[in-house]
Amino acid sequence: MLRLLIADGNDRAGRAHRVAIAGRTTADAYAGVVADLMPHAVCVTVNPADADAALPEGAGLGDFDGLILTGSSLRVGDGTPAVRRQLDLMRATFEAGLPSFGSCWGMQVAAVVAGGEAGRNPRGPEYGFARRIVATPEGRAHPLLAGRAPAWDAPAIHLDAVLAAPPGSVVLAENAVLDVQAIAIRYRGGLFQGTQYHPETDLDELAATLGASADDVIAAGLAPDAAAVEAHCAEIAALHAAPEAERRAAAWRLGLGPDVLEARCRRLEIANFLENLSKGTASPRAAATGWRVDRAGNGPSFALAGRHGSEYRSP
Repeated sequence: MLRLLIADGNDRAGRAHRVAIAGRTTADAYAGVVADLMPHAVCVTVNPADADAALPEGAGLGDFDGLILTGSSLRVGDGTPAVRRQLDLMRATFEAGLPSFGSCWGMQVAAVVAGGEAGRNPRGPEYGFARRIVATPEGRAHPLLAGRAPAWDAPAIHLDAVLAAPPGSVVLAENAVLDVQAIAIRYRGGLFQGTQYHPETDLDELAATLGASADDVIAAGLAPDAAAVEAHCAEIAALHAAPEAERRAAAWRLGLGPDVLEARCRRLEIANFLENLSKGTASPRAAATGWRVDRAGNGPSFALAGRHGSEYRSP
């Protein structure tokens, strides 16, 4: 039975906003996907952006088989305490040898910790769907993308992205907008795998999140006004709710195929990550690791015990 730590990338305000527009937090959404894919897995959620964040009493990173870091409305480049605390968590995760997965924000955090660069994508944002993603030669043989077609679309909402992959990483997928759509990062004994797109996001949540980003969509020149964004979001939401007999026509209008419409296809990277974890092929279980709140400082510290005798503290 897998034990997974799901770290919500949003701060308190971001989590409240996400609940208001989509009905649940990003961590809860991921936990729901994990429950569908692997019903016997145990998920524990944590909010590492918060200064008082902590694991359940007596638990450490070494008590988990893997970590998932969700998307977020934060930006790595802002360097706020909420950002630094999450960089610390990812650094501790690498140090502990704990396998990890993340989408969007999660991938950016992992790349920056390992020596890469994340920031505003000079080729523009992706709002709604990342189109024509293709595996790199290395990605075609990588277990994270096992089962992917030669090209696919996926839910995506982002301004920032990984602009420079960290040393020693392997870029697994790309498209015309972004050179790093999926990546595998080995760093300090740990392995992170993730995507810039959102394999965890269902179409109803995508429509809600996209609608809340209407100003950014307009500013990017992708829609003339709020009414156009609203109409597009309504069409996505209608596709989610459409009976089977009507889905084909609705999907045709949006140019979408089974890679987005079918949950088993849309969630493929998460399913592959979990399957490799369950087989024990992702990496060895982490060394015994503790994560505690630094009551005297400005946030959580990630104290590593066992094979790594070091500590990272939020500045």
